[in-house]
Amino acid sequence: MMDTVAVNGEVRRLEELRLQDFLQSFFFGAGFFETFLIEEGAPMFLERHLARLRSSLAAHASCVRAPPPEVLTAGAVREALRRCLEADVHLGPRFTGVGKWVAGDGRLLLSFRSLAPQHERTLRDGWVLDEVEDRCYRRGDPSLNHKSLSYLRQYTHLGRGTVFVNEAGELCEVPNGNLFFLVGDTVVTPPLEAPCLPGVIRSVLLEEGRLGGLPVVERVLTRERLGDVRGCVLTNSVSLVLAVPLLLGRALPESHEWAGYARTVVREFARREG
Repeated sequence: MMDTVAVNGEVRRLEELRLQDFLQSFFFGAGFFETFLIEEGAPMFLERHLARLRSSLAAHASCVRAPPPEVLTAGAVREALRRCLEADVHLGPRFTGVGKWVAGDGRLLLSFRSLAPQHERTLRDGWVLDEVEDRCYRRGDPSLNHKSLSYLRQYTHLGRGTVFVNEAGELCEVPNGNLFFLVGDTVVTPPLEAPCLPGVIRSVLLEEGRLGGLPVVERVLTRERLGDVRGCVLTNSVSLVLAVPLLLGRALPESHEWAGYARTVVREFARREG
């Protein structure tokens, strides 16, 4: 993490933050976070991330103290981001990397980090999914539709190629993103009730409605139907789209081609939305 942060729009140094200002978030995970890509100083899909963050705060208004509404506007966030980048020589106005908001305790904390060293290689090679975790996801669990600071279930499996499966044997998501499967003549992504996070890139592909000429739909996919899968991609807000060339022991040579289609769609949406 970089040394420069912002709290409710005020530029601060990381070492100046006080634990007592984030007690509910720190001790109880009573808050939410958003991770987003910054390219040449511009945050990607800013409005979509803010909308999801506001939705989570509204759904938990009784137990999470939201930041003031004025700091959760796109204009306020852009200004805070601009001031942080200009204040830190290690960032700079044309910074490319990762931004993160943490919302809780009446505060919005904005921080920054560099892209992972393996970022470009992962974009090129994709991400192998070779493990199943079927003990901690339960169909209809609403908590997993929000990017809560209570993130231990996902964090435990980061970097391990894990697929979360619910008690009914339905594929849900991976620790760092959503999944899309090419099944027959349809591109399928698990429904939110699986459960899974309503990912920003997921929403873009569902709104587009077609990928490589095929319809994109929400639909249950069970482990028993993995033999029908011809391709798979993983989506998140930092890598955008990653091919999954190997899914639980099955080689999926079409995944890279479909990842290319999906990246084109995402980039075009980002260009239009600014």
